[in-house]
Amino acid sequence: MSAADVPDVPTVLVVDDDEMIRELTQISLETVAGWRVLTADGGHAAIEVARAEHPDAVLLDMMMPDMDGLTTFEHLRAEASTSDIPVILFTAKGTVGDRQPWDDHPLAGVIGKPYDPMTLGSQVATMLGWTHLA
Repeated sequence: MSAADVPDVPTVLVVDDDEMIRELTQISLETVAGWRVLTADGGHAAIEVARAEHPDAVLLDMMMPDMDGLTTFEHLRAEASTSDIPVILFTAKGTVGDRQPWDDHPLAGVIGKPYDPMTLGSQVATMLGWTHLA
């Protein structure tokens, strides 16, 4: 039986332009956390997948060539069919100072890269308040 066949298993959309990071994140969330994972390689693809599948959450890379993470987030929020999906930002960029580019965006959380694949699921579950999955 796959994660897609199990009731109450969350579906998470992983968006990253780096194929290896997408695959590692997918494997981590499927095998360690037991979740259903969808993937997209950029912002435009993420919006299409989110519209079609309405995942329980989106893990969104900050730096992507076609559309950056914050722009993708703004598009998801602006569309009625995807505006309620919680988004966690993945970022390898640390800026100097107290202000971060995402401070004014109502994100569910921010996870720095590199991350620990063994604890990623519990980290995401905690950020989203999925206490029964943490």
